[in-house]
Amino acid sequence: MMKIVETKVLRGPNYWSNFRKKLIVMKLDIGALEEQPTNKIPGFPERLKAMFPSMQSHRCSKTHEGGFFERVDEGTWMGHVIEHIALEIQTLAGMDVGFGRTRGTGQKGVYNVVFSYMEEKVGLFAAKASVAIAEALIAGNNYDLASDISRMREIRESVRFGPSTGSLVDEAIARDIPYIRLNKESLVQLGYGKNQVRFRATMTDRTSSIAVDLASNKEETKRMLEEAAIPVAKGMCIVSEEEIKEVIDTVKFPLVFKPLDGNHGKGASINVKTEEEALRAFHHAKKYSRKIIVERFITGYDFRVLVINHKFIAAALREPAHVTGDGLSSIGKLIEEENMDPRRGYGHENVLTEISIDKETHDQLAKYNYTLETILPKGEKCYLKGTANLSTGGTSTDVTDIVHPHNIFICERISRVIGLDICGIDIMAQNLSEPLEQTGGVVLEVNAAPGFRMHLAPANGLPRNVAAPVLDMLYPPGKNCRIPIIAITGTNGKTTTTRLIAHIVKNTGHRVGYTTSDGIYVQNSMLTKGDTTGPLSAEFILKDPTVEFAVLETARGGILRSGLGFGRCDVAVITNIQEDHMGLSDINTLKDMTNVKAVVAKSVKRDGTVVLNADNEYCASIAKMVECHVAYFSMNENNPIIQQHCKKGGLAAIYENGFITIKKGEWKFRVEKAHNIPLTFGGRVSFMIANVLAATLASYAYGFTIDDIKSNLETFIPSAAQTPGRMNIFEFKEHKVLIDFAHNPDGFKGIKEFLSTIESPYKIGIITGTGDRRDSDIREMGRISAEMFDHIIIRQDKFLRGRQAEDIVRLLVEGIMEYDKNKSYEYIPKEVEALKHALSLAKPGAFITALSDVIDNAIQVVQSYQEKERALAV
Repeated sequence: MMKIVETKVLRGPNYWSNFRKKLIVMKLDIGALEEQPTNKIPGFPERLKAMFPSMQSHRCSKTHEGGFFERVDEGTWMGHVIEHIALEIQTLAGMDVGFGRTRGTGQKGVYNVVFSYMEEKVGLFAAKASVAIAEALIAGNNYDLASDISRMREIRESVRFGPSTGSLVDEAIARDIPYIRLNKESLVQLGYGKNQVRFRATMTDRTSSIAVDLASNKEETKRMLEEAAIPVAKGMCIVSEEEIKEVIDTVKFPLVFKPLDGNHGKGASINVKTEEEALRAFHHAKKYSRKIIVERFITGYDFRVLVINHKFIAAALREPAHVTGDGLSSIGKLIEEENMDPRRGYGHENVLTEISIDKETHDQLAKYNYTLETILPKGEKCYLKGTANLSTGGTSTDVTDIVHPHNIFICERISRVIGLDICGIDIMAQNLSEPLEQTGGVVLEVNAAPGFRMHLAPANGLPRNVAAPVLDMLYPPGKNCRIPIIAITGTNGKTTTTRLIAHIVKNTGHRVGYTTSDGIYVQNSMLTKGDTTGPLSAEFILKDPTVEFAVLETARGGILRSGLGFGRCDVAVITNIQEDHMGLSDINTLKDMTNVKAVVAKSVKRDGTVVLNADNEYCASIAKMVECHVAYFSMNENNPIIQQHCKKGGLAAIYENGFITIKKGEWKFRVEKAHNIPLTFGGRVSFMIANVLAATLASYAYGFTIDDIKSNLETFIPSAAQTPGRMNIFEFKEHKVLIDFAHNPDGFKGIKEFLSTIESPYKIGIITGTGDRRDSDIREMGRISAEMFDHIIIRQDKFLRGRQAEDIVRLLVEGIMEYDKNKSYEYIPKEVEALKHALSLAKPGAFITALSDVIDNAIQVVQSYQEKERALAV
């Protein structure tokens, strides 16, 4: 029995592919099947081919058709087979997806099965179904594949964009305009930040609400058109049964009944010829509106004209769902045959929609005294619906090229009279190739949010890309759809670098939004508190219409869990790549971690820049993976990578002779002395100097001037408010307290280096281990602590992350004892109590260091002690 261990949905550039954003990653334990490749399972290849003959097109690594079946015959593992099943069942359900790969996790029998999807919920269904199908094929059991295919189609129709919304999104993608779906329906944001626009179906944020109200009120629309000398159908508005007789006498048969506030043909009845029919039509319309419009039924053809931005775009002849008799078959049989047309499908999956048999069908047939069993005479056309909606099986024929210029003039004028930016005009006329006044044609309705499907995929005639003029209107030439994005990732230093870059951006006149491990900010305001370094936090900033520039801290966890929250960035910074979070999410080596961090680097646009740490070999290796400009920073101006890079005219930032220096080719531009930059603590903290180099280089690469960068480096003051948990030093009368977020061996080494510059007779350290780190990492943190502290207080982490507290303490103690068996230490589980105890131990000149994962608590405790000391001094 196989087991799905975990399923992830990736929605942006990711570890598996920067180009294929929509992927399912299913972690699958195939159990005993690890010892049974496909050629060792009797009858399996034959049963697989019988169920999926269309898999013959799967090439796999063989690069030719039938290649996958060859792999099955030769013997491949079940995870690989399930990948192909997941892809094929989606394709059979009408969603043609083709990317997949299966890789081992390093754990025997456990694989990551990766495959693309079009609709997220369908992809998740396919993941489970593919495993169930494989198990049935292994056992030789029957499986209802048709039921799964049908279910996937139903899921797709319930969650996908409609044809109109989908066409606008597709056109945006084709123009490299990013989009964000804002709800489960059709509300969509195009672009980012201050450059965003929104639309819902075919209403945009430019659509006038007054115009929509007018179009929704058919009586008011008709009055305005009539006053503007536009031909409309004769009619009147009624609210009660008693008025039916009057309207019949006034307007005369045949009539059309439709709800005043209706749309998409709901509640409408046409060609009403008797009082009995009129009564039924009245009550049908009454379901949708209190007031009913009754008009003279104009004989002719039903046309829809589309006007966008007050310009004629397309026209279509619409016809309700119908069948044509052959003199032999019943109407029911003719409907079955019509639905076999390959152009017809479920919902919106094909050009035409299947014709459903419902109450409206029976009512329509009853008008002719027909039933589904009636044999329709040869050549007779029988209409099955009262309106020509494509969603109920209607058809459309493009007539754009034959519309008379006078009719185009009328329609463009109508769009301005009503005030709609996207306008669907319903016309009843013998044709549109002659002026309406000559043919007796009339305007029936003006529609806000008109459907595009009849123009995008007509049953007959030329398809029209009607989404293009909408995008032309929303993003005319010269209007940008994006905002600048600088993304920061790495093992350590991400948050400080992010905050420093955001400080530079903000003080150069941009409204900046940024994400960090302690919260989401716009300008100086924290909007959300917590670790906000994942894709949802990035999207939060990109959805904010006030943000002009985004600076996004981007952590490993979010990349692996969901991918990036943005498609591409202008500048990416990789601070460093160290051994942290190893063994999690199947990332077992530094090479694996490099590939994770490289996702951010690969997302940089071609003319953008990735900033890499030349002192870190794994970080520097990313240069070979990207197609953008590369810039390096280093604490050593003689770093061979820097020297070689700059000889070729490359861009770098170096620390030389105490200066933060930009190097462009062989030219040096000194920005500022590190001693004068508060964040470096007088030039004593080397890892902070590295952060300053990274931020300086990223800012310069984006386009900020050296003068702007210099002034902002001088005004960025490390503090509990500006950089919470990043080298926060609190001074007391006789001792000092340092609070820092260091949580891995490399972070501890940075603190150790700083403490080596501190003269203190008694250094106290408060430490903990993180439960999801390797044993060796936790021991190493204990060993480094023993090197830098005279006395160690071990506390318990707030989140144990899968371990027992005793286990973490044991590993830390083992590390301490490795360095010095006589080292003084004690265990106080609660962080606040541990910090208070450390303060009680403080001697004159003592230096207390709290390496904390709950920064706010530690800062509050220390600040409260400071306030008490100040109060006593008064």
